[in-house]
Amino acid sequence: MNLASIPSPSTGVIELGPIPLRGYAFCIIIGVFVAVWIGNRRWVARGGKAGTVADIAVWAVPFGLVGGRLYHVITDYQLYFSDGQNWVDAFKIWEGGLGIWGAVALGAVGAWIACRRRGIPLPAWADALAPALAIAQAIGRWGNWFNQELYGKPTDLPWALEISEGPNRVAGTYHPTFLYESLWCIGVALLVIWADRRFKLGHGRAFALYVAAYCAGRGWIEYMRVDEAHHVLGLRLNVWTAIVVFVLAVAYIVISAKLRPGREEIVEPDRDAEAAAKKDGADGTDAPEADSDPLEKDATAKQAADTDAPSEGAAPEAADKS
Repeated sequence: MNLASIPSPSTGVIELGPIPLRGYAFCIIIGVFVAVWIGNRRWVARGGKAGTVADIAVWAVPFGLVGGRLYHVITDYQLYFSDGQNWVDAFKIWEGGLGIWGAVALGAVGAWIACRRRGIPLPAWADALAPALAIAQAIGRWGNWFNQELYGKPTDLPWALEISEGPNRVAGTYHPTFLYESLWCIGVALLVIWADRRFKLGHGRAFALYVAAYCAGRGWIEYMRVDEAHHVLGLRLNVWTAIVVFVLAVAYIVISAKLRPGREEIVEPDRDAEAAAKKDGADGTDAPEADSDPLEKDATAKQAADTDAPSEGAAPEAADKS
């Protein structure tokens, strides 16, 4: 018998007057804005310009949404393309279904394009954004609470999640895996911030630490879930993905630390150029403008010489005073 539990929302839609806003989409949007805000503060602290994170996010976010949806649809294709299912539902992203692996992978492609256009090193930008991404995930996971999805095994713990009867779900109390992952992501963000300050992580190592720490938690949280998923050698596909990505992230940290120790000194060349120009202007050391026409300069000099020279036959001024 449960003496306490976490209730689920009666509806997954928030009514804003005539505009219906789905709770899942609302959590994703809030997560993106918070991530950009935190990332901007960290980027400026690293030596970048304010607004750069938002400019790059304009590329990264759409790519990430497409990548996250593609990963979900591909790995759970039976939900959309099996008998009795409507393939059009694959485009209904507001109903839930984003794979973090695809979101980060394709989002990185969008960020790389934007960084390349601005001459910014992608690893430095990723390091600044790493804890912000973890916080965004912590917020975004509450979208699963609105949709009553991705919960764990049945339990009677005081923090059990109440699930109502619905399509593909049975009423009862279950492990709130969305809450576990949300809290884990907050811990990951704090870990990355601490390690970045303590060890001055650079060249993508802060981002790799975020990836490794997230995968460590996602592995055991994924193991608790009871929703349908593909299994490989007895483990859910996402568990294997977490293991592989964790190993790659740790390997990157070790190899990168040996090949490129320390942290980038310049993260945004444009800012350094602007700062140098302002400094020169304040010191009054601006280089003089180049002469527009060398012939004009020679003519001017000749005219000045002719004016200063005394007229022929004229007595010097000094002789008048003798």
